[in-house]
Amino acid sequence: MRKNFYLIIVLFSLASCYTYQVKKQVETTTDNKQESKRGSAPANIPSGTTASPQNMNAQQAPIPVNIQEKLAAGKNVKIDVDGRSYKIIVDKWERDSLVAHPVHNPKKILKFHKNQINSERIAEKRFSQPIADIITVTAYAGIAAAIWFLVR
Repeated sequence: MRKNFYLIIVLFSLASCYTYQVKKQVETTTDNKQESKRGSAPANIPSGTTASPQNMNAQQAPIPVNIQEKLAAGKNVKIDVDGRSYKIIVDKWERDSLVAHPVHNPKKILKFHKNQINSERIAEKRFSQPIADIITVTAYAGIAAAIWFLVR
């Protein structure tokens, strides 16, 4: 029983509430999509003109993201380069090349050209509230169980 309890304590001490999450782009055309599903013309198109499917698709196209803005100096990110994943801290940009170092190895320098980086899979390290809530509830349950075993 004690071995299992100690194992649980060690596992919780190793758990992290920070995860790498891909930042979702804010869609400005959600209103247009909802209105087009209803069959009416979008609000930004005059009522005298008809909207062709090509015009609607052009409005709904994803906005290109500038990789240099996403990967600003000092950010802790996970990037996908040529099918391989790297957890890095961004140091700087030199023209079209990203200069960074691995999270746990600041002496090693990595350089990537911006065309090598998959911009759709750039994940920033962020605090995860659901994981924190799970850890908190489990810790409270463990404390309650320990008190119950001591009182019993």
